Amino acid sequence: MLKSLLAFLFLSNFAFAALQGQSFQAYVDSLVPGAKLGLSLRSVQKNKSLLDIRGDEFFIPASTLKTLTTATALYFLPLSYEPKTSLHLEGSVQKNVFVGNLRFYGEGDPNFSGRYFKDAFFMFKQMTDSLKSLGITKIHGDLIADTSFYTGPRRPEHWKSNYYDAWYGAEVSPLSFNDNCALIRLKPGEKVNDSATIEVLPDVDFVKIINHLKTVPGRTKKWKYSLDKEKALITITGQIGVNVDSASLVLPVRNPAAYFLSAFQKTLADEGIEYIHDPNMSGGIEIKAFSFSVVPFLSVLDEINQRSQNLHAEMLFRNIGKQFFGEGSVKGGKKAEEYFLSKIGLSYQDFEVFDGSGLSPLNKVKPSVVSELLSKMARSPYSYYYIESFASPNIGTGSQRMSSLEAPSQTRFKTGYIGGVHALVGYIFTLPGDTLSLSVYLNDTGKNPDHKLKDVIDTIWSRVVTKTNENYSSLLEAKKLWLDAQEVKGLEARLDYFSKSFLNRPYLLGPMGESYLDSIDSKALIHLDSMDCVTYIEHSLALALSIHEDSIFNTLQNIRYTKGEISYSNRKHYFVEDFLKEGRFAEIRRFENEAVIFRKLPKTQFFASKKIKYSGEDPETEIPHLPFKEALDFAKNIWDFDFSVWGVAFIGNSSKIDVTHTGFLILKPGEKPILRHASQLKKRVVNQSLEEYLKQRKGKTPGIVVFEFLKKS
Repeated sequence: MLKSLLAFLFLSNFAFAALQGQSFQAYVDSLVPGAKLGLSLRSVQKNKSLLDIRGDEFFIPASTLKTLTTATALYFLPLSYEPKTSLHLEGSVQKNVFVGNLRFYGEGDPNFSGRYFKDAFFMFKQMTDSLKSLGITKIHGDLIADTSFYTGPRRPEHWKSNYYDAWYGAEVSPLSFNDNCALIRLKPGEKVNDSATIEVLPDVDFVKIINHLKTVPGRTKKWKYSLDKEKALITITGQIGVNVDSASLVLPVRNPAAYFLSAFQKTLADEGIEYIHDPNMSGGIEIKAFSFSVVPFLSVLDEINQRSQNLHAEMLFRNIGKQFFGEGSVKGGKKAEEYFLSKIGLSYQDFEVFDGSGLSPLNKVKPSVVSELLSKMARSPYSYYYIESFASPNIGTGSQRMSSLEAPSQTRFKTGYIGGVHALVGYIFTLPGDTLSLSVYLNDTGKNPDHKLKDVIDTIWSRVVTKTNENYSSLLEAKKLWLDAQEVKGLEARLDYFSKSFLNRPYLLGPMGESYLDSIDSKALIHLDSMDCVTYIEHSLALALSIHEDSIFNTLQNIRYTKGEISYSNRKHYFVEDFLKEGRFAEIRRFENEAVIFRKLPKTQFFASKKIKYSGEDPETEIPHLPFKEALDFAKNIWDFDFSVWGVAFIGNSSKIDVTHTGFLILKPGEKPILRHASQLKKRVVNQSLEEYLKQRKGKTPGIVVFEFLKKS
């Protein structure tokens, strides 16, 4: 399946615009019949659509909708924002006894848990420490959960009913503890026919278990659970083998605000503060308030986009609505999103939103609008924080996805999955320096197995990453070479060092192209695995001239393309006319005994063969050179000047080209000139006597062009 998809993605040399949506859909049909594909690929740098397949049709986004929730949050909330929970003492302190009510006002902090602390009760201990600081050792009154920060049902409307019985469908409350879930640990009894042992963690004496789980022989694991619709009551039935060590379930807890209070009440007991529950105690006036928050805003974003935590997304969605529109509800969150989208130039009509997490199957988005949203966020002041909050291979929900990519660091994504829906949206960073925003959806997936659907969508994504970062390993090798040579100073010394480092590298004619940026020659933009004579010069020179390891790629493209603009028509195809005469990186060395050849180079015909119209006239190129006899005399002489590294190019007999071969000229005092070049004859990069090479070329070359590399370009 993967091989055939790869072949399909390389149609038309992977020129994105050349891919046809109908063909793409037909191909996906061959792998996952009937699945509806939507895809939009966009250049952030150029603000341009590169590929669109059903981009303006509505698709169910699943958890990728979280990218809209978090984008809106970044627009509205300062980076210093921390959702808070406050403890209000309403009553009086008489000696060491607080008489009255403790009111907990939740403002949507989702992290009262063990996520960032070893102890799930850590924040509650901060609260009891605050009470102790007032000398309080006993409380006589009531604990009150104030959840007025949110309005609307705790269970979001339009979710499927079975979601509410799963950890990812926990009820939404501005007072939250342990993600509003509990760990249910199952252990067999001591012997067959005993009732199993069921433990609730963290144990706050709130969740009640009806235990009908029996111990049976062997390693059987057959059980079912059911949750009461309103009470924190779980019934577990079935069998567990006596040889099973243990097993566990994570289940949601009903009435999360009451769960929060139970956790606090347990902490009071653990910390030695006596609590006498008196629900009839009048509260009185507020005498003190404490405010608590767990982690800053950016950590909340990571939890939502990297680990796809639904409860956190729903709470943030409501928090935005409350903070800016006075409504801590789905309606308030939607108001915030509508305002945000209007401010960045997108229409809320292109989104149908029913929650903040994407669990509702009624949510709808358009692929083209999502990629545009991502593109706008990548150009916004919040770009770094937004992009870095996404998952990637080996991180978050990407921990098991696309880990075999050559360049896993070159992509960030948000996953999405509910029944019948698979989705991926996010970013791909390309070797040429652009960022691509990509949204991919598979809807109406029918009976196709989930693992196959995930493979298809991951493969599509992986191939875009691979093609836009083709031969990333060569860039890493180039960076290592550059770092190893930091002590080598001076252009000629560096040229000698890097050109020597490629000795014995295999020869391959035409190993490079324009990758995905042009449809004519789709080979890699950097390629150190093998070289021809020109790419050998280009790579060595780029390494020698680069001022930093991160500038190698751009230096290489500036050497290779006019103004560094990558396209086949901008490539410096003619070595003398396009590269040497440009005068940026090298210049021809003149000799007293030189000759000059004039050649009219057929650029019009050359580009026409590639279906490119050449806008200028065919250039008449002047080629100053040492004639063959003088060149041979030069090659026979002992060099008696300072060590130098020049360049040499060999003129061919054909009038349609300026030179046919090139290499480095290594000039060492007391030695004859050495030609260091990528040799087609020897099939590798070699050192060879210039004299020997010229004798082999007798009758095939009228002479040589000698050039010097420039220290500044």
